[in-house]
Parts: sequence; C-alpha cells; structure tokens
Amino acid sequence: MQVDSPLASSSPSILETLATPSLPSQDCPRRVRTDLDLLILAIEALDVAGSEALLKVSEQLGLQPVIPGRVKLWLIRGTNPMRRQSQRDPLSIDQAKALTLVICYLAKRLTVLIRQLLLGYQQLQDQNLALEHHFRLAEYLQRFRSLFRARMNPKRAGVIAYDTDEKLDELAIVLLTRLLFCTGTQGPQRLWNSLFDGEVV
Repeated sequence: MQVDSPLASSSPSILETLATPSLPSQDCPRRVRTDLDLLILAIEALDVAGSEALLKVSEQLGLQPVIPGRVKLWLIRGTNPMRRQSQRDPLSIDQAKALTLVICYLAKRLTVLIRQLLLGYQQLQDQNLALEHHFRLAEYLQRFRSLFRARMNPKRAGVIAYDTDEKLDELAIVLLTRLLFCTGTQGPQRLWNSLFDGEVV
C-alpha cells in the first residue's frame, strides 16, 4: 500500500539536472509532448522489451514520484495529441524531465545498435539500395511503422502527414538520429534544450 509522505510528494533531485525553461505556463507545449512520445516509440521499435525497460529505468533513477507505475506512464504518454487515446491532461515540466532522463538512459544502453543502424542506412543510401537490404534496419522500420499506426489517430493532421511507408521510414530515421544525440555525457541536457527550441520566452 502506498503511503503519502513529504518525500513521496517532492520532486526527485535528479530532475534538477535539467533547467526549468521560461514558458508562458508550466505545462509543456504540444511539440514537446509529441516529440517525447515518438522518441519512446522509436525505443520500443528498437527493443521489444522497451515498455518494461521504461518502468525499470524510471525506478532505478528514483522517478517513482513522477512515474509511479504503468498506468501513469500510459497517461503521460497519452498527452501526445497524435494518439488514438489522447489525454486532455497537460504534461507537466517534471513529467517531461522524467521522460527525457529515461529516454537518454535507454538510448545510451542502445548506442551500439543505433550507430549500426544509422551506418547501415548511410551505406544503403550511398549505394542506392533499398532499406530491405539491411535486415536489422528493415526490422526496426517495420516495427516502428506498426507501432505508429496502431497507436496514432489516423484522423489527426499530424498523423496524416505520415500516410506512406516511405514517410514513416523517414521519421523513424530522424528519431534514430535524435536518440544518438542523447547518448553523450551531456545527452539529457542537449535533448532537453532541443525540445524547447523556439518555445522559450
């Protein structure tokens, strides 16, 4: 049974490693909500155990006050307006920070695979070969397309923009590049700042 306490209600200290942006409100803009969820979707496409890993890492990082379990994680991800089950609740700055830290931790664990897939993609582009020639890359792209189409609302304008396999493949590659961007020592700070580029007042 969960017992309320001052510690349970306070923000985890690890969140202080990311600066709080100056925004008109303390709710995250639409783009931030969308970007974070899509980056997690890419991680799930890379690792079939990605959903479980998200919860384990949030626990390891001491983020339970922000992400206390599977249902809360689902609700937080549902703030992405592109989703079929989109939530009207806002995404708080602390929740966005927590997702950013989890994404960067998982991306770091997947660094070797991410580099291999991006190198394979570049080689295929250089040789004018179809992406299917790289089995592991093709597997990632197929899984990403499947997850995207299962979870996103096809009637949303943002989703309609990705109405072909080719457009979804392009998005999946862009997300891989962004995940690689997260893997360095300052990865969380770089990702966090990029999320609010153009949003800060």
